[in-house]
Amino acid sequence: MKVSNAMPETALKRDPIVPPGSCVYAIGDIHGRADLLEILHRKICEDAASRRAKRRVVVYLGDYIDRGSSSRQVIDLLLDRPLPGFEAIHLLGNHEDSLLRFLDDTVAGPPWLFYGGEATVASYGINPAAQLPAGEDPILRMQAELRRRLPPRHLEFLKGLKLMHVEGDYLFVHAGIRPGVPLDRQKPEDLLWIRREFLTSTIDHGRVVVHGHSISTWPENRANRIGIDTGAFASDRLTCLVLEGKARSFLQS
Repeated sequence: MKVSNAMPETALKRDPIVPPGSCVYAIGDIHGRADLLEILHRKICEDAASRRAKRRVVVYLGDYIDRGSSSRQVIDLLLDRPLPGFEAIHLLGNHEDSLLRFLDDTVAGPPWLFYGGEATVASYGINPAAQLPAGEDPILRMQAELRRRLPPRHLEFLKGLKLMHVEGDYLFVHAGIRPGVPLDRQKPEDLLWIRREFLTSTIDHGRVVVHGHSISTWPENRANRIGIDTGAFASDRLTCLVLEGKARSFLQS
C-alpha cells in the first residue's frame, strides 16, 4: 500500500499512543458501499485475532450514506452485524447531517440530493425521477416519502451520531478541526466540513487528528493528522487505520 509520509514542519512533542491494552481501528468514509464494508470488517476481525490487545475499538468516521448504491444496507449492516467483541463508535458526517436537515427543512434538499443524496433516497425505495401530478413540489414529496420510509431505528442511529471521539493521543472526527481553537470551542460546521485551513496546517493540535471527508488516493500519514478517506464509492478502496501502542498500520478492502 502507498502511504503519504510527508511530514509537516511542526511535529508532536512525543510519539502518540493509544491507551495500553487497546487496539483501535478507524474506518473512513463508506458512502453507500456495503460490499466494501463487509470485506473490511472481515479483514479487521482477522487482524484483531493476531493481536494480544484485550480491548478492541472500531471508530467509524461518518459519511455512511450517499453516492454509493447501498446506503440503507450500510446502516443495516452496522446495526445488525456489529463486529463481535468490539466497542463501536459512530461519528457524524456532513452527509448524515444534511439528510437530517432535509427531514426538517426542504431548503436543505437540493444541495444534499445533488451531492449524493439521490442514491440514498433510492436505497429506501424512492424514485427521485418519478413523475408527479402537475403542481406537486417534488422536493416536498421526496421529504414526505423519506420521512415515511426511513425506519425508526435508522433515524435513531442517525440522531445519535457523535461529533468526535478521543483515544489516548488521537482525536477522531469527520472532517477536521479549526487550528488553534480549543476542542471544547470547536464549531460543528468545522468538525463536519473544514478542509483547507485544517489540511494545510502544520501546527501541533495537541492530539493527532484522524479524519475522513477530504479524498486522497492513499492514506495521508502526517505528524499532526491522518486522513483516511480514499474515495471508496469510486475507487473501491475503503481504508482502515490500525493503532496499537505507538504503531500505525492500514487495512484496505
